[in-house]
Amino acid sequence: MSHTVSPLRIGPIEVWPPLVLAPMSGVTNRTMRALYKPFGLGLTVTEFVSSNALKFGSKRTMEMIDQHGIERPVSTQLWGDDPQTMAHAAKVVRECGADIVDINFGCPAPKVTKTNGGSACMRDPDRCEAIMRAVVAAVDCPVTMKMRLGWGEDRLVYLEIARRAQDAGVRALTLHARTARQFYKGDADWEHIARLKRAVEIPVIGNGDLNDAHVAMRRMRESGADAIMLGRATLGNPWLIAQIRDLMEGCDARPSPSAADRLRYAIVHYRAMLDELGEARAVPQMRKHVALYLKSVPGAAQLRERLMRLDRADDAIALVEETIARLESDLAA
Repeated sequence: MSHTVSPLRIGPIEVWPPLVLAPMSGVTNRTMRALYKPFGLGLTVTEFVSSNALKFGSKRTMEMIDQHGIERPVSTQLWGDDPQTMAHAAKVVRECGADIVDINFGCPAPKVTKTNGGSACMRDPDRCEAIMRAVVAAVDCPVTMKMRLGWGEDRLVYLEIARRAQDAGVRALTLHARTARQFYKGDADWEHIARLKRAVEIPVIGNGDLNDAHVAMRRMRESGADAIMLGRATLGNPWLIAQIRDLMEGCDARPSPSAADRLRYAIVHYRAMLDELGEARAVPQMRKHVALYLKSVPGAAQLRERLMRLDRADDAIALVEETIARLESDLAA
């Protein structure tokens, strides 16, 4: 087997394949990370967590950084706007098993940016640098950082902040190639990732609009990125991870599964979440996941509408099983 790309090295940690699962709020809990890891992820990242919540010992936040162990190496992502609070949070997550501490300068969600966290920090490069230096000094593991191009098109500060990150001792950078104001609209501009790669010596991870394995590999090759980060495109489609890994290993990308097989895995996912969280918490979370597994299934809109009205796990699973039976009956006919 001849690998087509090199491993990602973040300080002393070697990541193979150079495929990273993006931090997604309310999504990348330890159960999902453990389920998706075997598809071919080299590095998983926790849901992004508030440094203030860790400071006050929030039970829910401590659950968000918990691990099964099989999804390692694991990076824990922190957001906040105070350097000392971020440093304290970094120590906490390191003590709780984080292999890497990641700083969030990328999230555009109002609940984060209204307190100057996430991508709002990029409006103040001095504060970004102070946070990075404080976190690097606080822990004995590699520190990484994820960012956007800037707050808006009028000031693209990603290169400036990247150079400051490198000087501060940050060991790798992830760039989502949109501005904060874009949220997820328009196209991610991978030319900026290529510019970032040329501007710094530390590894660069590219992120944005990677929903096809061949497109992902082309963008990685053309930009020179050391790794790629996958987020929303994997939801309901973890086979994308496996297809990209195949290409990285010099193999043909495996075919996508049938709709029925996708839904069988949705049931596996559902039962794992039930075991982990119990019915009251798992059912609301799994509505969005199952809806994504249903993508492109005939009658998906009506099925999603029915699913949203179900409050019992057995009823939701029965609906998925009924759909699988219908798909296979239609195929046989």
